[in-house]
Amino acid sequence: MDSKQFRKAATSAIDEIANYYDTIADRRVLSEVEPGYLKKLLPSGPPQEGEAWADIQKDIETKIVPGLTHWQSPKFMAFFPASSSFPAMLADMYSAAFTAPAFNWICSPAVTELETVVMDWLVKLINLPDCYLSTTHGGGVIQGSASEAIVTVMVAARDKYLRETTAGLTGLELEDAIAHKRSRIVALGSEAAHSSTQKAAQICGVRYRSVSITKADNFAMTGANLEKVLEECKAQGLEPFYLTTTMGTTNTCAVDDFATITEVLSRHAPPNVAGEVWVHVDAAYAGAALVCLEYQHLTATFDQFHSFDFNMHKWLLTNFDASCLFVRKRKDLIEALSISPTYLRNEFSERGLVTDYRDWQIPLGRRFRSLKIWFVLRSYGVKGMQEHIRKHVKWGEDFAKMIDSRKDLFHIITGPNYALTVFNVVSKADCKNEQDRLTKDVYELVNKRGDIYITSTVVSGTYAIRVVSSNPLAEEKYIRRAFEILVEATEEVRDGKVAKSPVVNGSVKNATGEGIAEAAMMTGHDV
Repeated sequence: MDSKQFRKAATSAIDEIANYYDTIADRRVLSEVEPGYLKKLLPSGPPQEGEAWADIQKDIETKIVPGLTHWQSPKFMAFFPASSSFPAMLADMYSAAFTAPAFNWICSPAVTELETVVMDWLVKLINLPDCYLSTTHGGGVIQGSASEAIVTVMVAARDKYLRETTAGLTGLELEDAIAHKRSRIVALGSEAAHSSTQKAAQICGVRYRSVSITKADNFAMTGANLEKVLEECKAQGLEPFYLTTTMGTTNTCAVDDFATITEVLSRHAPPNVAGEVWVHVDAAYAGAALVCLEYQHLTATFDQFHSFDFNMHKWLLTNFDASCLFVRKRKDLIEALSISPTYLRNEFSERGLVTDYRDWQIPLGRRFRSLKIWFVLRSYGVKGMQEHIRKHVKWGEDFAKMIDSRKDLFHIITGPNYALTVFNVVSKADCKNEQDRLTKDVYELVNKRGDIYITSTVVSGTYAIRVVSSNPLAEEKYIRRAFEILVEATEEVRDGKVAKSPVVNGSVKNATGEGIAEAAMMTGHDV
């Protein structure tokens, strides 16, 4: 394909993409294909001779699109959104055109320097403390996902803790001390923290302990419950070195009590002292709301924490992947992750004149991801982003009011929080097992019909439905239609017009025999 053919093919592809977005609301949200469908449609190997673009392109609609879940559909109300916008798409085109692994500054100076600039813009936009600016001791770096960010900062936290608590030792004595410490250190997160914290602990080869949460605390982690775990660890000879706090938990969008957490840690592991607990704020979805002034009070204690991360690719109009990680002291990342083989050395890096983001992440190479953040920030502006967030928050409140208006059918467990409402179906017999069964049957019936797509979860042992409508194409009329669909499905299920899920040993089971806790769809950072 030469440049002339590229122009023709690109024009055709852009027309097709624009049409896809113009008509996406007319498509069924969920794919109906069976596992392995694509292998049956494609040849067993690549063609011997190159094919014409027109032949390749037509297979997108006939073979690929049928297997897609349409995340950008206004009828998609599951998980958390995966934003998309045309300015971000254009940026991805440029990034692909300029392709460079960008592991250090000299690879392409603009790739590094634009990232530093836009990350500093974001610090100011979402009201993070100045300690996260590159002009101080901190800075921001774009990661692939919030899960990747957690692994990255946990590695830094582990190495920082081991280095500081074994200072002064040398030789075998140091080696033995580090080995012993590694066997005793433990990472913490609440019961509602995303599973990526536990996975990061597994990757880092350290223990993990969870902090309990309660409905009385709105499913948020509190200082009091954290203190209990710290005391338990101390009694067991364990040494907490890392804690994930959350702004917007996966199940309910709860916000941890940062003030009391800060107070407890200041007594148990004072900040800026060897052996302090590294505190990371995981704000993967809800952190986007910090563009609005009414949420910015939440960052008041963040100067006491070590890192913060949110995904622009969830709620801020930026295509995956654009996870924005900020650290209070960049040297903590660099000391844990720096590599300097001969082939990566250059005079600018050696003299400390530039930032090499390879030392701020797990992989070596990286894409030109800052372009799409730059394009989006400039295209929408601060006011446009604030309007984007606020309209979804309002629609979430409207949806919750609708659900609450039918107390005979639904019970709100929590919300609306950041456009998310979590609720279950009310049983006439006021029996928990029956409520769980009814909720599950309603959830499955709605998704089976495919008019909208929602997810389920388990909150404090209760089976629940999650509805969140906050992607760029969402509209109020689709929120109202979702409510109507849920009412219709619930009335059908309660009237016995739909087969019930079997109960085995007092627990709702699905067709494969899985219990609620195992079968509930859990949302993730990377979706």
